[in-house]
Amino acid sequence: MQHDTQGTQGTQGTQGTQGTQGTQGTQGTQHRIVVLGAGYAGAVAAGRLAKRLHRDDVAITLVNAEPDFVERVRMHQLAAGQDLRPRPFSEMFAGTGVGLELGRVTGVDVDRKTVAVAGTDGRAVELEYDTLVYALGSGGNDNGVPGAAEHAHEIAGRPGALRLRERLARLDAGRAVVVGGGLTGLEAATEIAEARPDLDVALAARGGLGDWLSPKGRAHLHKVFGRLGISLHEHAAVTAVEADRVTTADGRDIPAAVTVWATGFAVHPIAQATALEVTGSGRIVVDGTMRSVSHPDVYAIGDAAMAMGPGDKPLRMSCASGTPAAWLAADAIAARLTGGKVPTMPIRYFNQCISLGRKEGLIQYVTADDRAVNAALTGRLAAVYKELICKGAAWGVAHPTLGLPTRRRRTVGRAAPAAAGSAVAASA
Repeated sequence: MQHDTQGTQGTQGTQGTQGTQGTQGTQGTQHRIVVLGAGYAGAVAAGRLAKRLHRDDVAITLVNAEPDFVERVRMHQLAAGQDLRPRPFSEMFAGTGVGLELGRVTGVDVDRKTVAVAGTDGRAVELEYDTLVYALGSGGNDNGVPGAAEHAHEIAGRPGALRLRERLARLDAGRAVVVGGGLTGLEAATEIAEARPDLDVALAARGGLGDWLSPKGRAHLHKVFGRLGISLHEHAAVTAVEADRVTTADGRDIPAAVTVWATGFAVHPIAQATALEVTGSGRIVVDGTMRSVSHPDVYAIGDAAMAMGPGDKPLRMSCASGTPAAWLAADAIAARLTGGKVPTMPIRYFNQCISLGRKEGLIQYVTADDRAVNAALTGRLAAVYKELICKGAAWGVAHPTLGLPTRRRRTVGRAAPAAAGSAVAASA
């Protein structure tokens, strides 16, 4: 689930597939695939496509704004002062055939099939594509609350997490108020409280603490919050943020030396400025193979996509949705290009993994459509479980072409780009 502040690096050995031309010497026969965004979904999709498709037949370009992979599920750890292992894309995609374009996406023209990129070196780049994978993801969402953008810190990405890290490092005493009772808010509050026992940490939640969890899950949350000394303000919708406090809908003022805003995510705005069919919130409407319902040469994955899951419910913004969506989209693209069978794998949920500091965790088991069941794993074992999930997700991104069949399939007819694009649409 990542936005365009996460990145890639154009490196020696992979430059040949950058730009609009594809690999030198075979550009006339290559189908050009451009992947926008290198968070969990985008990076996984690029690697899987490189493994599925023959290198002579396709040119895959991955576009992003930073030189290494950001483990978004660990931003609360980064903010609390922990150092994360660097994962340069130049190493991760070396030898895969994936070209890396370092830059910020500034526009997408789905009629001309082009992407505008502002390169970090000052270049203005225009990439042409035959198939586009849109994975720009999401960022923090202040929900229009007065003062939130000016006075609160968000941890939806690395820049925000680093700013909060610096602010906490300068804070000798006082209260840190985390606004938001979802997964991000729970993880941020417990991580900060554990790392900084000298601070008074408080959580302001619109509803009850963990009110979507099972009774066992809620009881464990209360136990951990009590042990860490986290002050709890339930049913306290925050309506204003100032430099030294937050105000709730019922008129309460909660003093705050620093405020952490964790009330949800907003998708990158670029899709809404295109001719793609999007929801009111700017998410791209896709079919069961993650393909745009309005433009069949565009696929959307991760937080950027509005995809329906079991029970006809929208998939939530999460790594748990984004990674299987990336698998599905990559396999669908490969099948349509090679004349294979298009997959119809349903995306379902199994559990919600919540870290509560480094020593505690909560694994809430859920139904396929993400409703809590009575079973839950708690304590140290749950913390280890969550850590293995995080490490596994990062390992999957860091080894993009491992674990898949080694036989790369040839595209049908090895047609020129324009003809190949038409063949894809016609074969749907």
